[in-house]
Amino acid sequence: MLSRLLAASTAVLALTVSAGAVQAQDFRALARQDLQAAHDALQANHPAAVVQGQASAPFRSWIDTGLADAMAKAGQVNSGDSHAYLMRYYAGGFRDSNISMTPSFEGLSPYFAIGWPGFTTGWRDGKYVVTYVKPGVRSTPPVGAELVDCAGKSAEDLAQEKLDQWEADLTSEAGRVRSAPFLLWNRNNPFTAGMPMACNFRINNSRRAREFRLTNQPVQIADLEAAYRATVYVAPAQPLAIESVNGRPWIHAHSFADAAGWDAFNAQVEAQAATLRAQGFVLDLRGARGQSYNSTTRGYGLANRIWTPEFTVSRQPAAGEITYRATAGNRQWYAETLGRMEADPRFVQESMPVIEETRAIIAAMDAAMASGQRTFTLTGRPPVADTGAPNPVQGQVVVLVDAGCAGGCLDTLDLLQRLPNVRIAGSETSTDSIFIEQTTQRLPSNYSDLSYGHKAWTSRQRPSNTGFKPAQGLAYTGNPADEAAVRTWVGTLFQ
Repeated sequence: MLSRLLAASTAVLALTVSAGAVQAQDFRALARQDLQAAHDALQANHPAAVVQGQASAPFRSWIDTGLADAMAKAGQVNSGDSHAYLMRYYAGGFRDSNISMTPSFEGLSPYFAIGWPGFTTGWRDGKYVVTYVKPGVRSTPPVGAELVDCAGKSAEDLAQEKLDQWEADLTSEAGRVRSAPFLLWNRNNPFTAGMPMACNFRINNSRRAREFRLTNQPVQIADLEAAYRATVYVAPAQPLAIESVNGRPWIHAHSFADAAGWDAFNAQVEAQAATLRAQGFVLDLRGARGQSYNSTTRGYGLANRIWTPEFTVSRQPAAGEITYRATAGNRQWYAETLGRMEADPRFVQESMPVIEETRAIIAAMDAAMASGQRTFTLTGRPPVADTGAPNPVQGQVVVLVDAGCAGGCLDTLDLLQRLPNVRIAGSETSTDSIFIEQTTQRLPSNYSDLSYGHKAWTSRQRPSNTGFKPAQGLAYTGNPADEAAVRTWVGTLFQ
């Protein structure tokens, strides 16, 4: 896919505001201004506004009704964090992970709360269950207890009220997993209730639920971090590495970020390629998020270093038809991107076909706008015939994924699933839409950035808003935060 590259070069330094300046802001007015600006930018430039099909339906049903909904809530915005919550709410209503509104300042950590009951919950097998209890806290439900209701409100209704769109998209399994620890915490969201006073839990699958009073515990970041890490897999500080686990190579690729250290890691992969091919290996992509074009090329590059480009080229998903929305805003994105490409001597030397492709898109955009067309379609890279190259990897390969696998990680899985002797295991991944290649713009308040896909991959084989779900026998149902248990389970897949 054509690059969303160099997106980092368009980023603006995070806003730093003195305490006095913050107090002087009218966050309600800023929220209304940003919501309207986001609505107008999406209405003017997003492909779903004009491209027909089921993938466009959530966008069309939400863009106006969601704006009215969010505007009605804007009177409760009284801080930068509450502003961020309302922006996330509006963006989340599109049910498109490629549409986001994120704070331009450092947002809330997953280890943040202003109140908590000394324990937390996780999403396990379709239920919210207790996954962690702080040592020494009394009168709490035990680990494994299932949350039934709080003050007559079912666990599901409570989750919809406190988490959906505010913390994650609960229409996806990945959103359930990532947001579950916050269900009974007070995250200082003025639009939802804080910590409940009492809740009923079912212990050991008993027929009758037992009530527990929830007592607010002192908030320590270390306690919240321990609770979160006991519930949701968190990638290690060193995301790229190769180690031997139970005598088998285990490749860690938990990040596609620019700063992850890919040059050194790729050299390590190349040095061990012969061993990887002979023995088989585990490719661990848990937590591997990546939203830029570079993240996809890194995933493909990793596969090419192990399987060779000659073997993977005929198995790479064909680009097929790409539908572009012809607008001045979208043309500006390509013109600015082309300018950055042409100004980079290394990019000119190594990626001239991408530059030529970008020039062709701009020319087609100009022609479409001149003739009054709202969209135009170009055909990307066609399928490549099998080269006949033999499979260099003789052993079995297990690709381990989880809810943190998103963006470029999903693109990488689109390739890996087509390779022989490769099995995708673990838990369900995140999702992504067919509306790709991110435009990112600062909203008027300077407190938030809007990001959205500005072209539609209408011929993508994987449907919009879907990810990867491991097949029966390859799905891990244990504690995702118990690394020893995960490794033991993965070992059984090679038996």
